[in-house]
Amino acid sequence: MADIDIEEIVSRVLEKMAGAKPSADVDLKPDTTTRQVPLNLRDDVKRVAIGSDKSSADVRKIVTQYLESAGYRVVDVCAEAGDTTTFADTAVAVAKKVASGECERGIMFDPDGIASAMACNKVKGVRAALCYDMRSVVNSREHVNANVMTLGGPIHNEAELCEMSRVWLELRFPGGKYWAHVNSIMSIERT
Repeated sequence: MADIDIEEIVSRVLEKMAGAKPSADVDLKPDTTTRQVPLNLRDDVKRVAIGSDKSSADVRKIVTQYLESAGYRVVDVCAEAGDTTTFADTAVAVAKKVASGECERGIMFDPDGIASAMACNKVKGVRAALCYDMRSVVNSREHVNANVMTLGGPIHNEAELCEMSRVWLELRFPGGKYWAHVNSIMSIERT
């Protein structure tokens, strides 16, 4: 994927959603100071399942539009199921899209990401990680090959959520010594 100006895309999405430009006091610059590795080896993710609870619906829509503009095929499980489902139903729907192979990765938003991570991890084959900053985003991919990321929608601004999602989707699992971590986690499902 080509380098993308996140601020420009978020501004366009906000304009489209609000019908006007965001006010000048909105800071759309993501904090990327905690990034630990260069993004020179990008993963080949094409399909992403995405969902949210009702309180995070706006950020889900912004991140969805951002990811689509970056070339991802986004499967919005909330749009498929309607707004009557609970956060747990939505989290499980995201996780099942990933576990079935329909989507390579999944992203779920709720107020703090904790409950969604717990629900997603009940689905066999899913390694959901709650990410709260760029360091946790990187570690979730590099150390345990997380295939679902959960985020606290209200905790971050839209630009930060877009940047965290982009980095998480691009990071390739390095394998090597980290396979022991993944195999240890996945062995729990076999007992």
